[in-house]
Amino acid sequence: MDKREGSERQRVPQPLIKKRIASGRGATEQPNATGDEHAALNGPFWIALVLTGVLTGGLGAFLMWVLYLAENAAFNYHSGSYQAAVAAVSGERRVISLVLASLLGSLGWYLIRRFMKNRRAEIDDALWRGDGNLSFSRSILTSLVSELVIGMGASIGREAAPKLMGGASGSVFGRWLGLSPAQVRLLVACGGGAGLAAVYNVPLGGALFTAEVLYGSLSLPVVAPALVCTGLATFVGWLYLPGGATYADIRDYHFSASIMAFSLVAGLVVGLVAVVYVRAVGWASHHRASGVHLFWAMPLTFLGVGALGIWYPQLFGNGKDMAHQAFLGVGGAGLLFALFALKPLVTSFTLASGAAGGVFTPFLSTGAVLGGWLGLVWVHVWPGSSVGAYALVGAAAMIGASMQAPLAGLALVMEMTHSGLNIMVPMIVATAIATMFVRYVDGYSMYSARLPQREPE
Repeated sequence: MDKREGSERQRVPQPLIKKRIASGRGATEQPNATGDEHAALNGPFWIALVLTGVLTGGLGAFLMWVLYLAENAAFNYHSGSYQAAVAAVSGERRVISLVLASLLGSLGWYLIRRFMKNRRAEIDDALWRGDGNLSFSRSILTSLVSELVIGMGASIGREAAPKLMGGASGSVFGRWLGLSPAQVRLLVACGGGAGLAAVYNVPLGGALFTAEVLYGSLSLPVVAPALVCTGLATFVGWLYLPGGATYADIRDYHFSASIMAFSLVAGLVVGLVAVVYVRAVGWASHHRASGVHLFWAMPLTFLGVGALGIWYPQLFGNGKDMAHQAFLGVGGAGLLFALFALKPLVTSFTLASGAAGGVFTPFLSTGAVLGGWLGLVWVHVWPGSSVGAYALVGAAAMIGASMQAPLAGLALVMEMTHSGLNIMVPMIVATAIATMFVRYVDGYSMYSARLPQREPE
């Protein structure tokens, strides 16, 4: 056999056309288009993938409905700005809502962790160190408690629950159809990214999150299934969730020499802040309250956050509206600096109290208000751009660096805001600098820093 034909015939699956093109070179010489390796993209896998995408979209919509019910009950929230709804109620009601959330959360998570301790519900750990198997029952209970507590004001992210349920769905269908451990692992990663995509309406960003963060490969046999799964989940989510941008009405900011120079400085500052914030989240996750300690640690922490929320209602919830205001260029220097300083603290203490939730939006929001604050300082040195543009640069740099996934970070920010194309180059520069700063200085991401301690082999 001609050696030039051998490499193509070893590919799995084999191409239908065996004959080489005129050059005689193999299609698999393109690095991302090699074989499926252990995770064969066969018929059962595609069936499981479609089922995972559909169920993940439905579960994402369901969890956001649960979140809405909690927001409505706690703060009479109906639509528009959650932050405005929180600000409209009395300070006493804000504190009471968080204290009630702490009682619900401490009891719920205590029971789940005590009676289901041998069932796995940590998607990152299951993917990076295990076989991808997750407990659907523990995952759904953990997710429901998380969304209820967040809706009542807890300062953690809402995306962890749909991400977990997407992974759990993939795990269930993979086992049901008898897929190999490698196929299940890829399926769980696709489901996790699809959960994020469905609730934020970011199918492209969700696919990149799957490949770059959860699976660690941008090869074609990973990206193609990821896109199918995130696309399906997003489409199904539209049955209940809005189809527009997560952050609406962000105008198209224009490129300027000022923002280009700003990105060089902002990348370093954001990188430094990301290292500190990631370390704080890692410390909080490792030292989080457990067992009966939940019953005092969580109420005390939530009481403190509620007291701060009397003056800063923006700290309630995941911080979405905090970022939105920064993207719109709203807020003075004092407010932006206070939110940048306080949001990481209250999120870290919330995690340390034993709460389970995400950190994606808290990190993004911190980057947005930090970028906005730095921009307000910068315009006194070199005018030329809007504060909202600086906030976009800060958000992209922070989320890309803290995830150690610059492509996913950039795509997610632009897809969530439907803005940023005109200032893409400054966003790329700041994100690249911040990402490499974190990589060389520390290396942990906001996900790897939260991994549980390894059990003895």
